[in-house]
Amino acid sequence: MKAYSIPAVYRLTILSILLLIIGSGCSITRGIDKNQALVRKITIKGIDEQFAEAAVNYVDKEQQPNNWLNLQFYYLFSKKGKKNIGEAPAILDSNLVEYSRFQMEKYIQNRGYLKAKITDSIIIKKQKAELVFTAQEGPMFRIRKVTDSIADKNIKNLFNQNRNKISHISPGGRFDTDSLAHDRDELYLLMKRNGYYDFYRQYINFNYDSTFNNSVVDVKMIIDNPAGKTEHPVYTINNTLITISKSNGRTPGKADTLQVDSQFRFVDFSGKFKPRTVIDYTFQKKGQIYDIDKQTLTTTRLSELNVFRNVPNPTYEKLPDSTHRLNTKIDIVPLKQMSDRVEGEFLFSSGRYGYNVGNTFTDRNVFKQAAILQVKLNWSVLFDNGPSGNTGIQNQEFRVGVNLIYPRILTPFSFPLLGKYGVPHTTFSSNYSLFFQKGLVKRESFINSISYDFFETGRKQHTITPINIEFSRGVIDPAAKDSLLKQNRYSYVYLIGRTTFTTGSQYTFQYNAIELNSYKNFTYFRGSLDVGGNFLSLLGNTFNAPRDTAGQRKIFGYAFSQYTKTELDLRIYRSLGGERQFVFRINPGIGIPYGNSNALIFEKNFYTGGANDIRAWLPRTLGPGQFNRGTYYGTDTTNRSRLKYLDQFGEIKIIGNAEYRYKLADNFFGAKLKGAVFIDAGNVWRLGKKTENPNGEFRFDNILQSTAVGIGTGLRFDLSFFVFRLDAAFKFKDPQFNGSDQWVLFKHANELFSTGPFKRAYLQSNGESYNFMQLNFGIGLPF
Repeated sequence: MKAYSIPAVYRLTILSILLLIIGSGCSITRGIDKNQALVRKITIKGIDEQFAEAAVNYVDKEQQPNNWLNLQFYYLFSKKGKKNIGEAPAILDSNLVEYSRFQMEKYIQNRGYLKAKITDSIIIKKQKAELVFTAQEGPMFRIRKVTDSIADKNIKNLFNQNRNKISHISPGGRFDTDSLAHDRDELYLLMKRNGYYDFYRQYINFNYDSTFNNSVVDVKMIIDNPAGKTEHPVYTINNTLITISKSNGRTPGKADTLQVDSQFRFVDFSGKFKPRTVIDYTFQKKGQIYDIDKQTLTTTRLSELNVFRNVPNPTYEKLPDSTHRLNTKIDIVPLKQMSDRVEGEFLFSSGRYGYNVGNTFTDRNVFKQAAILQVKLNWSVLFDNGPSGNTGIQNQEFRVGVNLIYPRILTPFSFPLLGKYGVPHTTFSSNYSLFFQKGLVKRESFINSISYDFFETGRKQHTITPINIEFSRGVIDPAAKDSLLKQNRYSYVYLIGRTTFTTGSQYTFQYNAIELNSYKNFTYFRGSLDVGGNFLSLLGNTFNAPRDTAGQRKIFGYAFSQYTKTELDLRIYRSLGGERQFVFRINPGIGIPYGNSNALIFEKNFYTGGANDIRAWLPRTLGPGQFNRGTYYGTDTTNRSRLKYLDQFGEIKIIGNAEYRYKLADNFFGAKLKGAVFIDAGNVWRLGKKTENPNGEFRFDNILQSTAVGIGTGLRFDLSFFVFRLDAAFKFKDPQFNGSDQWVLFKHANELFSTGPFKRAYLQSNGESYNFMQLNFGIGLPF
């Protein structure tokens, strides 16, 4: 990896800001001819407030004012349209203005103002145009009477049974053609859910008579029968033919047709699937009435298996008799069975930088059952510039994991297919990690588990891990161990240097994960509970297992851990219109050792800092509480250097984030360019006072004093299939100091990008430089 100097990054950031400032003075009309004008403003007058915002959308797209940044990108990079970057200028076109006026007038009339008239005018100053649309709405028309004429008695009964659920039309209500369209669509779907395969929207019509003097409308709904018939037929499902092509979409040669049962026939030209893979998620069964929802559900679930590239809706063929039966055809194209994906993130902070690189290999169809095998490799490295300027590896971690994921619940006993709201999974997982901290410790952990996840509803997801076995071992560098013991840091030596294992169970509940990539108003929640060691405790007590020198019982020669840990993640998403969004997040957690343990397993502790919580601090370098590591080490420079990246952890975590997200440009070299401003706050704390972490314990009367605050801004490059992110975060309030000295950005803003008395004093007392800014590069949003 190439080492980029942080001062150069600072200079690049400042230069970018200066360019934007200079660019803001550029004329936005410099790219158009002198006889042209640029649309810069749209004014709506006389339209009811509840419709005024939507009315603007009826102005033609080419007459909508440009986003300033989009327009500047177009002028800078597009070379008058030769490249598709930014947004072409919205040049005034009187024909499009007239078309927009007509569309807006039609929109208002369809909202119940049948007498509405709209006029337009154009104001031009210095090649900048304002479009003014003025409405004379007139009276709002309301519905006086609603009647219907339905020739088919069965459909009339079905409609009457569901009228209150599907109809938006009622006497006294505002006459709105959207409501008529809504009722037509709802009635059409009602028919399609109840066997009426041949039913079309064209059978439904609305007649309405308006009395202009009284501003009322009488509405009549008419449902016709098919030509020459006295009723609409109800269809049932007969046989189903499933055909799987090769991954290139071809069906060459011959393939054996397998008669699975009385309904299903299966043809697999790829030769890689068992019939159950598709049949389990085909929800229309023989003898059932046709149901469009089950048709859609089949398509959705087969797509969610993540093994098929093209899953169109099932097609139907009517039998050439009078039985009103349908044969179903499902034609699908598989994805390539093997794939490989590389991911990574980078971080920089004056003198320190690192990266996290991962590779995921996927086999999408193990055992011909759409079971997915994933092999994940990950390597994290943190570099540090030494006193002589030489760069060396400070710590690194290697992780490898193997997951085998079945698209169903596998248990020794019969279990129903929970596929109505999502594909359930059984995951067999095995993960190994090796962590090395230069001059401090080498730690290994090995985790094996079986998990089940399924959807209770479309929004509620449960993950249950009944079996989770963890083994961890740490070996401390002898010199570091001696230094820690001289500082009375016995519990830390015990924590990172012991060998332990545990068995436990975990449970996670998620709500509204389906909305996470939307701009709706919603609340997301994730809660997890992790309980370990209770079975081993029962086993050890029952058989009077031996104890080690610390008094803890041992199983198979090793002390086991007993604990309870829980963590919550609550997020509130609020749409501010368009692609603007505000997100608030609170993320608390607590882990409590008990019984056979007086400390959590090292990996079970909480840590903070990094790209996804408090972004102004490097990972694992914040807290606990007000603990000041540099001051605690005193003047022992050798000891400080050795323990420089000692993980700072706690049994309690409280993180809060607030982030405003907005769109900057629609087309920035093929990506949507989005921005964000954010504030992060929180910390980790120890349970009770610890000699190795002075002022690191959790106390209600000291929460504000011991809370860290970071602020920042970022860019998101949205490429649809993933988001590349760059965040610049600044320490605003640092809890390692006391009183007003905590507000570091206020007190020492002049040293943000330079060195002064504050940074020199910090370097002398702590043995390392103080960094106000932290850059985080990553893939995906932070939350």
